Amino acid sequence: MTVAVVNHCTLPEDLYYLVERHVWARPDGDLVTVGLSDVAQNLARTIISVTLKSPGRMVAKGKNAATVESGKWVGPVPAPVSGEIVEVNEALRTSPATINADPYGAGWIARIRATDWAGDSADLATGEPGIAAYREFLDREGIACGG
Repeated sequence: MTVAVVNHCTLPEDLYYLVERHVWARPDGDLVTVGLSDVAQNLARTIISVTLKSPGRMVAKGKNAATVESGKWVGPVPAPVSGEIVEVNEALRTSPATINADPYGAGWIARIRATDWAGDSADLATGEPGIAAYREFLDREGIACGG
């Protein structure tokens, strides 16, 4: 896995990003693991609470798959794909700051069985073009990590 560092933010190139919402998706067979990017956890600062949806619930692309709260922000984690939530990261209920420590690993939020990965992923940013799109967004918004 190649990892890009853009404005001090870590962005693995193999993930699919909903850039403006700082959400990532990692396909694995018919499941898609979803989480918040390094950019999101830096902007939020210390995450103090995560409200997870129940497995078995259907979620539409762009709709709330979870809610994250930090000392300075409360906001939705929009689903980058439509489908059924089949698993949530229960460990986040007691250790929400895991998202800060490991946003692309142990800090994942949900696994969704996508109903149309090919269609839903078409407008997600990935690979070198995805990193370039994220760089453009961060530069335009004046966002950097590690502040």
